[in-house]
Amino acid sequence: MLLIQNGLVFTMETNEERYVDLLIDKEKIIRIAEKIIPTERMRVIDAFGLRVYPGFIDAHSHIGIAEDKKTSQGDVSNEGTNPITPCVRAIDAINPMDSAFHNALASGITSVMVGPGSANPIGGQFAFVKTHGRRIDDMIVMAPAAIKFAFGENPMTNYGPNGNMPSTRMGIASLIREELTLAMQYFQSNNGSQKTFTMECYRDLFEGRIPMKAHVHRTDDIFTAIRIANEFGLGLTLDHCTEGHLIADAIAESGYPAIVGPSLASRSKDEVSLSDFKTPGVLQNAGVLVALTTDHPVSRIQYLPLCAGLAVKEGMSEWGGLRAITIDAARICRVDQRVGSLKEGKDADIAIYDGNPLEIASSVKYTIVNGEIAWQAK
Repeated sequence: MLLIQNGLVFTMETNEERYVDLLIDKEKIIRIAEKIIPTERMRVIDAFGLRVYPGFIDAHSHIGIAEDKKTSQGDVSNEGTNPITPCVRAIDAINPMDSAFHNALASGITSVMVGPGSANPIGGQFAFVKTHGRRIDDMIVMAPAAIKFAFGENPMTNYGPNGNMPSTRMGIASLIREELTLAMQYFQSNNGSQKTFTMECYRDLFEGRIPMKAHVHRTDDIFTAIRIANEFGLGLTLDHCTEGHLIADAIAESGYPAIVGPSLASRSKDEVSLSDFKTPGVLQNAGVLVALTTDHPVSRIQYLPLCAGLAVKEGMSEWGGLRAITIDAARICRVDQRVGSLKEGKDADIAIYDGNPLEIASSVKYTIVNGEIAWQAK
C-alpha cells in the first residue's frame, strides 16, 4: 500500500482543493479522507507543502510513433502509401523505449492518446495508453480509442503532387464519404456470418463506442468534419481546432468537443496562421468541452502543463486549464471512468508538484502510475 499524506489535493471532481490523504492499494485509489493513520504495511509519501493532482493527460499525441532522437526509421506515424488505411493500429508501432516517455513522466503526464499522423484522409486507429511500461500491451487503457480522419493541407500535399486523389478538400471529403458509405452498407447487410477485416475496424465507430478523431485547423474543415459526422451519425472530436475561436458558438451548438493545439509551435502552414493560445478559453467560455494537445513531437510532450498555463494567461480560467489536461481530457477520450480525477476506485495515476503546474518554475516531485512511483525527483 502507498499513503500520500499532508498534501493540498486537487481531485478535479470539483473546482476546489483541500487537504486530504490518499490511500492506494495495488493499482487503485481505495480511500480519500482527511486523516488516514499509516500502518506498517504502508509506504508513506509526506506531501507537506506540495500539491497533488491527477496524472495529466495529453489527448492527442504521436509519442512512441514519431520518436525522439531517432532517424527516419523512428517516425512511423503515417502509412502514406494509401489514402484510406483505417485498419492500421497505433499499438503495433508505439515504442515504449522512446525517451519522450521519460520526459512525460518527469512532467506528471501519466496517460496519452496516441495514433497515426494526418497524411491520409482516414489514417488508422488511436490507442489510449499509460506512459509507464516496457510492453505496450501492458500499458493500454483503451484500444482502439478512436479512428483518425484528416482534413485540409496534409492529405492534399501528400497525394496531390503525385497526381493522386485527394488533391483538394472536396476530394478528401468525397473519399471519406465513399468509405463510410461502404462501411454503413456492410453493417446494414452483414448478419455477422462473413466478417471483412477492412470493414470490421469500423464497428466500434458505427456502434458509438469510439469517435472520429478529426484533424482540422481551418473553419471550413471544422464544418466539413461536423457535417460528415452528422450525416453518418458518428461521434467526433475536433483535434487542433486552430480557428475554433472564430466559430466558437457554432462548435458549441454542434455538441462536439475540441482538442486544441499545438499552440506552442511555429505557424508553419497556411492553415495554422491564426494559431493562438486564446482559442481554448474562447471555446471553453462558449460551452465547448476542451482538452489540450502538444501534438508531440510538434511540441514536446513535457510542455503540456506549460501550454495549459499559457492558455490560462490568454483567457482560460485556471480551473479550466487544469481540467483541459485532466478530467475534461479524460471525458473527451472516453476514459474518465478510470483516469482524469482522484476518486476512490479510479486508477492511482497521480502527479505531485512543488507548486502550481501551470507556472513554469514549478517542478514534479513524484509521478505515480497505476499505484507505482514511476518517476521521482532526485
